[in-house]
Amino acid sequence: MLRRVLIALVFVLALAGCSTTTKTTATPETVIGKVAQPPTVKGDPAAGKEVFETAGCNSCHTLEDAGATGTVGPNLDDAKPPTDLVVDRVTNGKGVMPSFSGQLSAKQIADVAAYVSQAAGS
Repeated sequence: MLRRVLIALVFVLALAGCSTTTKTTATPETVIGKVAQPPTVKGDPAAGKEVFETAGCNSCHTLEDAGATGTVGPNLDDAKPPTDLVVDRVTNGKGVMPSFSGQLSAKQIADVAAYVSQAAGS
């Protein structure tokens, strides 16, 4: 009899721990650290063309205006990426695209983004 009471008590306590009154969330409510923000610098397309050519962008991407015929990354003439997407990809990288945040300044990233978007016709 005592054994049954103990088993019942354990069962009741286990159910009490499964209360639905507690709030849970899949994402944290507080961010610890800094979230990378795109540069707020206005880009210069003319300066960006030089960055595109000297940073090695032309070895991976096709962009007619730059005479680039790379095939590793997307064809920028076809993709017509908006400036903010170029800033994000150059800053953070994605897939085989490396991040250039440690190699290019915020101004250079803004410049190349302005150039790519303008030259690709986005």
